[in-house]
Amino acid sequence: MEPFPSDRIQLPRNMIENSMFEEEPDVVDLAKEPCLHPLEPDEVEYEPRSSRLLVHGLGEHEMDDDEEDYESSAKLLGMSFMNRTSSLQNNMSAYRQNPNGSCSVPSTRTMVVCTVVFVIAFSLIIVIYLLPKCTFTKEGCQKKNHTMELIYPLATNGRLFPWAKIRLPPDVVPLHYDLVLQPNLTTLKFAGSVKIVVNVLHVTRKIVLHSSGLNITKATITSAQGQQAKPVEFLEYPLHDQIALMAPEALIAGQNYTVNMEYSSNLSDTYYGFYKISYKDENSKQRWFAATQFEPLAARSAFPCFDEPAFKATFLIKIKRDEKLSTLSNMPKKATTPVTNGIVQDEFFVSLKMSTYLVAFVVADLKNISKETNGTLVSVYAIPQHLNQVGYALDTAVKLLEFYQKYFFMKYPLEKLDLVALPDFQSGAMENWGLITFRETTLLFDSNTSSARDKKLITAVIAHELAHQWFGNLVTMEWWNDLWLNEGFATFMEYFAMEEVFPELHSDEDFLTLIFKAMMKDALNSSHPVSSAVQSSEQIEEMFDSLSYIKGASLLLMLKHYLTKDVFQAGIEVYLHNHNYGTAQSDDLWDSMNEITNGTLDVKKMMKTWIVHKGFPLVTVIRKGKIISVQQEKFLYRVEPENWTSDASYLWHIPLTYITNRCNFTHCTNAYLLDQKSAVIELPEEVEWIKFNVDMNGYYIVHYAEDWKTLIDLLKKNHTALSPKDRANLINNIFNLVRLGRESLEKAFELIDYLNKENSTAPLTQALFQLSLIYSLLDKKGEQQLAARIMLRIEHLLGDKIDQQHWTDDGTLSERELRSTLLTFACTHDIRNCRKTAAKMFETWMKSNGTIRLMQNSLEGEIIRSQELSHIIATVSQSLPGYLLAWDFVKENWEKLTRKFHLGSYTIQNIITWSTSQFATKAHLLEVKSFFESKSEESSQLHCVKEAIDTIQLNIQWMERNLAKLHELL
Repeated sequence: MEPFPSDRIQLPRNMIENSMFEEEPDVVDLAKEPCLHPLEPDEVEYEPRSSRLLVHGLGEHEMDDDEEDYESSAKLLGMSFMNRTSSLQNNMSAYRQNPNGSCSVPSTRTMVVCTVVFVIAFSLIIVIYLLPKCTFTKEGCQKKNHTMELIYPLATNGRLFPWAKIRLPPDVVPLHYDLVLQPNLTTLKFAGSVKIVVNVLHVTRKIVLHSSGLNITKATITSAQGQQAKPVEFLEYPLHDQIALMAPEALIAGQNYTVNMEYSSNLSDTYYGFYKISYKDENSKQRWFAATQFEPLAARSAFPCFDEPAFKATFLIKIKRDEKLSTLSNMPKKATTPVTNGIVQDEFFVSLKMSTYLVAFVVADLKNISKETNGTLVSVYAIPQHLNQVGYALDTAVKLLEFYQKYFFMKYPLEKLDLVALPDFQSGAMENWGLITFRETTLLFDSNTSSARDKKLITAVIAHELAHQWFGNLVTMEWWNDLWLNEGFATFMEYFAMEEVFPELHSDEDFLTLIFKAMMKDALNSSHPVSSAVQSSEQIEEMFDSLSYIKGASLLLMLKHYLTKDVFQAGIEVYLHNHNYGTAQSDDLWDSMNEITNGTLDVKKMMKTWIVHKGFPLVTVIRKGKIISVQQEKFLYRVEPENWTSDASYLWHIPLTYITNRCNFTHCTNAYLLDQKSAVIELPEEVEWIKFNVDMNGYYIVHYAEDWKTLIDLLKKNHTALSPKDRANLINNIFNLVRLGRESLEKAFELIDYLNKENSTAPLTQALFQLSLIYSLLDKKGEQQLAARIMLRIEHLLGDKIDQQHWTDDGTLSERELRSTLLTFACTHDIRNCRKTAAKMFETWMKSNGTIRLMQNSLEGEIIRSQELSHIIATVSQSLPGYLLAWDFVKENWEKLTRKFHLGSYTIQNIITWSTSQFATKAHLLEVKSFFESKSEESSQLHCVKEAIDTIQLNIQWMERNLAKLHELL
C-alpha cells in the first residue's frame, strides 16, 4: 500500500496479550460459571478459589519463562492457604497462653486439622514447583503447557467466548473460500454468503475466525465426507472482531470441513472494508461506486474470514450486480449469468493462494484501455469522463512490469493486471493482487494540464504497487511486525526501478529528501524498530509509517551498495523462490542473502543490528594525517531525562563509505565495516579532505569534528568536487548536529553560504527545508522580526537565482523541478514580488478558456473530499494563525476523525504530526499532553502522539539554546 503523506514529492492489543482487559470487557471466572459448550482440556484451566485473584490469559510471547509464571502462582497459592490457616487459628483457641506465660498443649483434634491443612498446602506447592510444564484443567494434568488462560471473555449473548487472545488459534486453517456478494448501490447495503474449506490441525470443537460489523444469519458445518450440513452455534466477541463456531462434535485432526455462513451489512462510510464512493458523472448526476480496501484488518468487515496474513488460501468470488454496471476482482472474469430481471452474476476464476488483505473487488460504471505484455493483459480503468487520462499509466505499467519480471527472474503469475482509479480513496494506492486501486491523482495524467511532478508521482506509485506483486503478494510477511518486508522492499524497488527505467525523472533525489525526513522521526525517543512486536489494531495501523517504508528501503539501499548490485539481486531471487506463495520473516531475507555471500559476510548478523534497534548511529570522524579515527554512538534528540533510554547497548554494523580528494566520487569509493564502538582507518597517504557516507547511501549521520571547516572551505572554493547528494548530505548533517547541540548554528550558516553558486535541486531543497524549520519556529514564537531576518538571509543567498526563473514549463525535468522549488518558496514567503507575479498570471488564466480538473470539479459543485484532509491540515498549519486553527479543528473533531480514518492510521499520524509540529512553548506542550491523556489510553499511547510531544519539547529546547545566538548572527 502506498500511503499519501502530505510531503510526498509535490505535497509539502499484544493482548498486548492482556490489553483486552484494559478496556474492561465483561469477563467471567470459569470456576464460577458452568461451561455451556465442552472445551478442549488444553483450553480451560481453573483458578484456585483460595487465591481470590483474576489471572488473565498470558500471551504466547509472555511465557518464555514458564517456571517463573508457575513459581508466582505457587507462591500465591501458598500464601492463600497460609492465610486460611491463620484465619482458622484466629477462630480457635488452639494455643492459649497460661497466666504464667506458658502455652497450653493443643488438643489432638487441633493438631490433626492443622497437619492436614499444612500437608495439602505443601503438596500443592510441591506439585506446582516440580511440574512446571503441567497445567491444571478439569481433565487433570495435561503435560503440554498451553499457558495459563484462566479467564475467557463474554460473548455478546452472555455466554463464554472460548478464546481470549487477539491472534487467532492455530488449530484450524483455511484452504479455500467461495464468496458470493450482492451489493445494492441504491440501498447502499450488501448481502453475502461464504463457504470456507478448513483443515483441522488439532482436535477441537471450536472454529475461531474474524467478523466485524456483519449480521450473520446462518452458520453450518459439513464434514469432508459430504454429510448433511449441521447448524452450529456461533458466538461473537466484537472487541477482537472474532466469532467462534461451536461444533456439535469434536473436529478430527487432519480432516477438512466446510463452514457456510450467510450475512448482510451496510457498505462502509469510511475508507475501510467494502465501502461506498459518491461522484458526479459527465452530466453532473450523482453516482455511486463500491470498492474495497482491506489492508490491514478490514477483509473481516466484508466477509467472515481468517484475517491474518499467514492464513493464505484460494478464493472463488462471485458478484451479483446491476447489468448496467461492471465488476472487477483479483482474477479474470470466467462467466456472467442472469440472476433475476436486471441482475446478473459475474464469476471470477479461482485465485492463487493469497492473504485476505489482498482480496479486492469493485462495482461501478468503468471504462478501460488495455495492452498485452508477456502473456499478461494490463488494463487501466477509470470513470467514463476520465478515460482520456489513463494512457500514460498504461504505458508506464507495461514498462515496469517487464522490468520487474527480468530483474526478479520470475514471471508475473496472473493472466491480467488491472489498475483502477477510484474517485475517493484514502491511500495513494493499494496492491491487491491483480487489481491495484489508486487515487485518481496518482493514476490519471492529462498532458495538457498535469505537471512534471504529477508524472513523477504517478510513475512512483505504479512502480511501488507493481513491486508489491512480488514483495507482499507472492511472498508475504508472516505477521504485521515485519511489515517493512512488504513496504520497505516495495519502496526500495520503486526508486530503483524508476532510476533504471525512467532515469530522466531523477527519482533518487526525491528518495534522498524522504530519507532525511524519516531520520528526523527516527531520531526521537518515541521511534520504534523497523521490526516491532504488534498485536492490537492500533499498533498494526501505526506500522504503516515512514520507518517501515523509508527506513526499510534505506537499509536495503545500504545493503545493496555494500554487497554490490549483482550479489544483492541474486539474494532477492533466492528469497522469492524460497518463499513464493508463502510467508516470511526478516531472518528469511538475511538467510537468502547469506546463501549468496557463502560465508564471506554474515548478512544476518550485520542487518539485525539495524532491524532490532530503533534510531541510527552518529559516526564521529577525527583526521590526523593519514590516520582516521571513527567512533559510533546512537544519534538521539535528547529531551527531558525521563523520556529517553540508555543507548549503551546500541552497536550497529555500519558499512562506512568514504571519498577523498585523492579518490573522489567520479573515480572510486572506499568501504569499511565498523562493527565496534570505535576503529582506526589508515589511508595510504595524507589527504586534503575526506567525506563519509558517499551519496548518502548509508543510514547514519557523520560529525567531522575539526574537519567541518575544511569541508566548508571546499564548498566555497569548488562545490562540484562533491556530488549534489553529498552536498545535500552535508547540509542535512550539520543542521541535525546543531539540533543535537554538537555543532554551532554559526557553523551551519557558514556551510550554506556557498548556495549562491548551487544549481542542483537536492542541496537547495534541503537548505530551504532546514531554514524553513527555523523560520517557522521563530514565526510561531512571536519573533517575527528575527524570522524576517532569516528570509533576508535567504533572499541574499538565492535572490538572483529566483530572479532567473521563468514562469514557463520548459527545460529538463531537473530544471523544471528546481524552478518549481524556488518559485514555490519565494511565493510562500513573498520574496522578490513572487506573489504579485503569480496573482497576475492566475487572473489572466482565469479570463482565458483554460481549465484544469480541480476547477472543473469546483464548477460542478464537488466538495473537497476527506482523502485530502490531512494535506489541508498540513497546509493550514504552516501559517501563523493557521497552526492554531488546525490544532483547534483536530481537538474539536477528534472522535469524527478517528472514526473516519481509524486510530493509528497514517492519516491520523499525519494529522497529529502536522497540527502540533509548530508548537514551541510549555503551555502548548501541556495542552497537547492533556488533550491526548483525556482521550482513550490507546490514543495517548500512539507512537505519533509520543512523537508530537517529543517534537514540541525539542522545539522548546532549540529555542532556548539558539535564540540568543540567532540575534547575534542576524
